[in-house]
Amino acid sequence: MSDTQHLTTGSEKPIFPDDGVLKLYSMRFCPYAHRVHLVLDAKNLPYHSIYINLREKPEWFHQVSSSTKVPALELVKAPGNPVLIESLIICDYLDEKYPEVPLYPKDPLKKAQEKILIERFGQFITAFYRLAIHENPDQLGNTDHYAGLDIYEEELKQRGTKFFGGSSPGMLDYMIWPWCERFASLKVALGDGFELNPERFTTLIKWRDLMLQDRAVKCFYLDGKTHAQYMSSRRAGNADYNMLYNEAKRVKLE
Repeated sequence: MSDTQHLTTGSEKPIFPDDGVLKLYSMRFCPYAHRVHLVLDAKNLPYHSIYINLREKPEWFHQVSSSTKVPALELVKAPGNPVLIESLIICDYLDEKYPEVPLYPKDPLKKAQEKILIERFGQFITAFYRLAIHENPDQLGNTDHYAGLDIYEEELKQRGTKFFGGSSPGMLDYMIWPWCERFASLKVALGDGFELNPERFTTLIKWRDLMLQDRAVKCFYLDGKTHAQYMSSRRAGNADYNMLYNEAKRVKLE
C-alpha cells in the first residue's frame, strides 16, 4: 500500500511502536514540508511520515501542530514529546542536533549570509505561485517572473562550486530546491515559454541537473507532470492530496 494516503476528518491518529523515531507531519505536495524531508534524508535520519489533508484536517491534528499547518516534527525522544513547526526552524534544529552531516557553514558570518539568501528566495516563491495559481498567466503582463533568481545565478557563479554548499548540497541548496523542482510544472501547464533561459541562468541550470542526482533529492522527487497535475487540482479548488495514493491503488488493482 502506498504511504501517501492523507489523513482527514474522522481519521484515527496513527500509532507507531515506541522506537524513538522522529515523526514528521507533512503533505506530499507541500514545498515547505519538502524542505524537512530533504534535510532528514540528507542526514540519513529515520522518520515516520504522517500525511495530512490540509483542507479537511483530522480532529486530533490541532493537538499536534499549534498552527495546524505542516510541517510539524514530533521529537519523540525529548521529554513531553515536543513538536516543532515552521520549516526553517525545524531544519535549523536538525542541523544543530545532528551535526554529523553538517549543512550550514561552521563560520558564523557565512552561516548568517546563507540564511539571508534563504530568506531572499521568498521573492521567487511569490513569483512562482503567481504563475502556478493564476487562471490566466497571460494577464500578468510583462513582469519578469525570474528576477528573483538572478542573485542566485551570480552567487553560485562567484563561488565557483557545484553547489551552494560546495562539493555537495548544503542548507541553502535544500531550502530553495522544492520550488526549483516544481518549476518544471510550469512548462507542462503553460507551455515551452516557461523555461529558464540557458544564457541568463547557465550556472543554475547546471546546478539543477546536479541536484537531480543527489540522493536526498531522489528520495522525495516528483516530476513536472506530477506537480502540474496536483497544481491543476488546487487551482480548481479541489486539491487532490491523495493523487499518488489513488494512483498506486489503481496500479495494484490492475
